[in-house]
Amino acid sequence: MTGVTIYDVAKVAGVSHQTVSRYLRGSEHVRPETGERVQAALDALGYRLNSAARYLRSGRVNRLGVLAHRLDLSGPVRLLNGLTSAARERGYLLDIVAVDGNDAHDVSRALSLILGQQVAGVIAVAQSTLVTQAIAERGAELPMVSDVTVEGESPLNEIAGRVAAEHLTDLGHTRVGYLAGPLTWLAARHRQDGFAQAIAARGGSVLWQGEGDWSAASAYALGTSIPVRELGITAIGAGNDSMAIALIAALARRGLRVPDDVSVIGTDDVAEAQYLQPALSTVSVDQEGEGAHMLDSLVARIEGWPGAGVPPLQPPRLMARGSTTTR
Repeated sequence: MTGVTIYDVAKVAGVSHQTVSRYLRGSEHVRPETGERVQAALDALGYRLNSAARYLRSGRVNRLGVLAHRLDLSGPVRLLNGLTSAARERGYLLDIVAVDGNDAHDVSRALSLILGQQVAGVIAVAQSTLVTQAIAERGAELPMVSDVTVEGESPLNEIAGRVAAEHLTDLGHTRVGYLAGPLTWLAARHRQDGFAQAIAARGGSVLWQGEGDWSAASAYALGTSIPVRELGITAIGAGNDSMAIALIAALARRGLRVPDDVSVIGTDDVAEAQYLQPALSTVSVDQEGEGAHMLDSLVARIEGWPGAGVPPLQPPRLMARGSTTTR
């Protein structure tokens, strides 16, 4: 039954609506036999306790703090989308605090602000070196989550870098370059590490590495001077799709055709990637799923779920398109 109110429950139980309200709040002033009648009425009518009432009854807090960084970028926003959707499913509310993840004072102040509120745990969408250090130093105060692994093995973004590298080596590219995001970010560092390790494991060499700031502008500026011909580079991986798209434009300005002269692969699989000319090869990372996984992992610690209660995270997937080809 939908739309059941405490007045309906009170009528069936033969008590006042104030008594029902007191029972739902876990008040000690409701006699056991009266509580049994109220509970029977709740069950019979299918009354669903809303999250606020549920946590009032249990004496637990249903708010979580979230440290967020660079909400002008699609990656952090997609993570937040996954977090907020999962939070609604679990009956939690999120207190989101924007932070400059590269400013130690701002990180410390933001974390103190969150910890000063009545929250049950903290999630760091701002996954910078400074944030993870702050989380490690103050993690004993509350349960906190700042990164995820796939099947307990490797960081999600390390696998993404590996998938990109394996695609290029499968196509015969062994002399490659890599354009990373800002290496103060865990995601950027893990993607670069996974890419470099996989290239080396397959007998290849990363002959050029650059560091952008996730933006197209930073990639375009770097792309105008990559020594592609001088080093014999035949393929370049990029830490995200925005940088990959700008990199293709910069190479074209220099007379280098993609993929005929240089193959390019991005990371994230943004919606526009498949509509480019050539369509962008990329690695699809389920960032909404990553956000949901972080939320579930934190709630599991707060509520004492068994480890198997957290749904597994989907690993990154190759989306091979027109911007990569055989050497």
